[in-house]
Amino acid sequence: MFENINSDLNRYSRSGNRTYWETFRILCGYPGALATVIYRYNRYVRRNIKNIILRKFFSVIGVFLFKMMEILYGIHIEPEIDIGPGFYIGHFGNIILGGDTKIGKNCNISQEVTVGYAGRGNKWGLPVIGDYVYIGPGAKIFGKIVIGNHVAIGANAVVTKDLPDMAVAVGVPAKIISFQGSRDFIVIHNE
Repeated sequence: MFENINSDLNRYSRSGNRTYWETFRILCGYPGALATVIYRYNRYVRRNIKNIILRKFFSVIGVFLFKMMEILYGIHIEPEIDIGPGFYIGHFGNIILGGDTKIGKNCNISQEVTVGYAGRGNKWGLPVIGDYVYIGPGAKIFGKIVIGNHVAIGANAVVTKDLPDMAVAVGVPAKIISFQGSRDFIVIHNE
């Protein structure tokens, strides 16, 4: 849990050499960073605390923090989701990450993004999102699909089909316009 939190907070660092003061500034100034820490806490409590009484106690704290993030900042990240290290939320507001979606390492998510269930029959399910994926403002990703590594999804795109590695997709429904990937959208210090 702490390694993932450290990787997440480093994504918000200006220099990559995060001090205690900068950590405090990040947690107070970036609601997305705070939401990610709360998500990591809730996931840890659900998966790792075996004692039922302790798990219930720490879960009450987690639910309070989860609801606080929903009400104050409009960020809903369910603890069932599997998010890799280095997760970055650029701007807060109306972000819904549902179910047990899998999101890879060093991904960026912008405001008003929804990732959730959709589909019919054997297509019913949740997306699997690769590493180094940039998801632009207002994008929606639904259904049992696979988003490859280094993919960039444009603002307000609606993705309902698989996207291969390095794809850049925009529009409704999302269409691939190039294979330049997400390298210009994702900044990582000390990697």
